[in-house]
Amino acid sequence: MKADTAPTTTVPNLTSRHIETIEQASGILSAVLHPSKPTLFTASMDGGIQSLDLNSQQKTLIGNHQSYASGVVVGPTPDTLISAGYDGLLIWHDIENKHPIHVIEAHKFWSWRLAISPDQKQVASCTGRYHSGGYRYEPAAESEPSIKIFDSVTGETTHEFEHTPPVTSLAFSPDSKFIAAGNLMGQIRIYELATSRLRAVWTTDAFTSWGIVKSHHYIGGIFDLAFTPETSGLIACGMGPMRDPMAGNGKQTWQCFDWQTEGTPLSREIEPNDAGKGLMETLTIDPHNERFVMAGRLAQGQWNTAIFDTNTGTLLHSLNTKMRTTKALFTNKGDQLILCGAGSQKAPKNGKWPDFGKTHIYQLEFQS
Repeated sequence: MKADTAPTTTVPNLTSRHIETIEQASGILSAVLHPSKPTLFTASMDGGIQSLDLNSQQKTLIGNHQSYASGVVVGPTPDTLISAGYDGLLIWHDIENKHPIHVIEAHKFWSWRLAISPDQKQVASCTGRYHSGGYRYEPAAESEPSIKIFDSVTGETTHEFEHTPPVTSLAFSPDSKFIAAGNLMGQIRIYELATSRLRAVWTTDAFTSWGIVKSHHYIGGIFDLAFTPETSGLIACGMGPMRDPMAGNGKQTWQCFDWQTEGTPLSREIEPNDAGKGLMETLTIDPHNERFVMAGRLAQGQWNTAIFDTNTGTLLHSLNTKMRTTKALFTNKGDQLILCGAGSQKAPKNGKWPDFGKTHIYQLEFQS
């Protein structure tokens, strides 16, 4: 199938070549690669958890949520998936037999994000609904723990942590000792799992704004987080402040924090000339810990997906996929980039809605 992407922007040491576009019936909200097979697992707006063979493009339904499926990870063994949804459920799936192993009610509201620890022992989910807590429309206190962590085998609750809802992002540290979570108001908290102690908390105003045009409310939030390889750094992505909440035209933004320092821990951030406008929803560091990719929706500018140097923050490569990108993944070797999301949903033809879920695959080519 021909790609519907625009030409890429290149720098001397990194280029990309489009390989394939694979369509799916419903928009993709999350995805994960099998650790050893050319298989992509997706969580979709229709609630489906699906496997996609990247060689044959065969799609197989593994299970379903009762609402949007918002997260999916490979479980403690390669034959198990764990998924989360807007129904508040976490479901453990037997991939081969396509039936649920565990189903637990994790939250009374949506699961915004799902993550599994690098040691595969714990799985975390975050939740929260925005309710006005005062005359300044600040968020009300949580009605249930915003961060919950479960044993990845049994589903037993191991930790519950407080935050200010809605909590829209979370990430485990590479050593599985810490968990970070960010919310609508740009507050980030880091908890130590062994002691359940709050180790760091700070607020950045780079991801949240108060709308004053058409609608008056807070909008934005930290949409994804990733610890740097040495664990002392934490990268956050989202969208910068804007006056009109309906426009979605805040600055494409990432910031990196040295969270173990005192005071404001900002260490570096995206250069003003590198960014356009739009919501950045996904952030992933490559397997070699040298680069990270940030992607999302474009409002104005040149790209909705870009690769940066992890150590310096330098923009290395960018492209415009002309879709909403909700999950960016590097393959195990780091030489391919997989972008999952949704295109525009067209009007039905002959009573059938056209496919609007999309997966783009790019070959990354490095030059010395």
